[in-house]
Amino acid sequence: MPDQPNPGAAEPADGASDNPRLAMIVDDHIRTLVALKRHRNRQRSLQDRTADAITDFSGSMAFVYIHVVLFAAWMILGNGYLGFPRFDPYPYQLLTMVVSLEAIFLSTFVLVSQNRMAKEADQRADLDLHIDLLSEHEVTRILKMLDAIQDKLGIANDEDRELRELEAEVTPTAILEHLEWVQAQPDP
Repeated sequence: MPDQPNPGAAEPADGASDNPRLAMIVDDHIRTLVALKRHRNRQRSLQDRTADAITDFSGSMAFVYIHVVLFAAWMILGNGYLGFPRFDPYPYQLLTMVVSLEAIFLSTFVLVSQNRMAKEADQRADLDLHIDLLSEHEVTRILKMLDAIQDKLGIANDEDRELRELEAEVTPTAILEHLEWVQAQPDP
């Protein structure tokens, strides 16, 4: 497949983490996430990259400074000061129209960027949910295995209701249904 992320490409040659305070698996996960993010950024369309660049610039202080200078120059020159012919005297109707058009386009670029970021956030949320469900399943299995070991070793097993509940498999649909039911209940 063309241009697939290669998470292992940036690994240190000796297989050790660059940061001795991090476990190798954590370092590997960080490198994988960075590689995937870079891959997604390379896969963006020209339109998305353009919208993101415009949005990034319009959210900077350089954008504000440029506009302050342009507006001041427009007002000075548009009123005919410094020997220029009057082309947009007070109340600056042409300037108002230009700024309104700019605001329309900028808001569109921001919406395009936000839509793309929302899709990425949804993908991350789906991944988080998947990992959480996998972790829940693994923890449930571990609890059952520990309970079986405890029984095999003859260790007293107080019938702990909470432990029994934790050993039960949890399904995403049951959780979502209960969440929706609780949210539908009137406030106390």
